[in-house]
Amino acid sequence: MADVSRETPSTPEAARRAFPSDRMDLAERYVALLATDGVVRGLIGPRETPRLWDRHVLNCAAVARLLPEGANVCDVGSGAGLPGLVLAIARPDVRVELVEPLLRRTTFLTEAVEGLGLDNVVVTRARADALHGASAFDVVTARAVAPLGRLLEWCMPLVAPTGALLAMKGSSAADEIGAAEPVLSRLGCAAPEVVDVPVDDAVEGAVPTRVVRVSWAAPSRVSWPGRRSGQPKRRRAT
Repeated sequence: MADVSRETPSTPEAARRAFPSDRMDLAERYVALLATDGVVRGLIGPRETPRLWDRHVLNCAAVARLLPEGANVCDVGSGAGLPGLVLAIARPDVRVELVEPLLRRTTFLTEAVEGLGLDNVVVTRARADALHGASAFDVVTARAVAPLGRLLEWCMPLVAPTGALLAMKGSSAADEIGAAEPVLSRLGCAAPEVVDVPVDDAVEGAVPTRVVRVSWAAPSRVSWPGRRSGQPKRRRAT
């Protein structure tokens, strides 16, 4: 991976409140990777570099508050690792599977995981639907992947009976929920909940991270692989 660039944005105080003190170095190194290799490989736009902390990493770190202790997490369409790698850094107690179909992205993710020494992360090169019927997770996350209706088709088959999909959305959340009503009904989902998670409690007026949380209406009727008591079945990136 590339050396830390002088263009890497400085660490804001909010970041020191978002990550455990013993994980802060990992968060800073990850941001440095995004600002260097992430830009060079076309995973992050060069104009996004100054906003990596505020617009991307801290926005994702807020979602860590919604994860149950020790959860198995699947990040669908992980891209450059947002939010999956951020969650793995912020919450070392959870296990995260990064699911991404594109080789150049899984190559970056694999190198990042190895370079940061994250032993609670596995990278899977696949489409989400390739895991249907093979793996189930306590939490499935997605950020800027697809409209909610399509996302439900890809992600809900991966959600364990008492688990949930956490879809990061913005101001379009209510409209997307309305448009997805037929899919929600057909799949047997409960009514979605819109959760606004504060990015930084210390900053009054800071824009929260908006998450659409979707769970099952009748968990006992959900068919799943039954691997919740242990690690999900994993496929290594190739």
